[in-house]
Amino acid sequence: MRSDRVFDALHTLRNRYMLCQLASKATRKFHKPNTRIQETMNQVLDKIAVAERHDILSEPENFAEAQRRAA
Repeated sequence: MRSDRVFDALHTLRNRYMLCQLASKATRKFHKPNTRIQETMNQVLDKIAVAERHDILSEPENFAEAQRRAA
C-alpha cells in the first residue's frame, strides 16, 4: 500500500511538507509516457525510503531558505 511507502519515506524526510514537495517534483521528472503515474510515484517513494537524508538534500539549510523564498 502507498501509506506504507509514505511511512517508510518519512524516516528519511521527517517534514511531511518537504516529502510531499520532493515526491511531486520527482514524480513529474521521472514519469515516462505510457506508464501509470501511480507506479512512478510508488517508485519515487521507495527511492526516498532507502536513501540517506544527505543524498536527497545536498544542502538542507539552503533548501529551507529557498522554499521560504519560493512560497
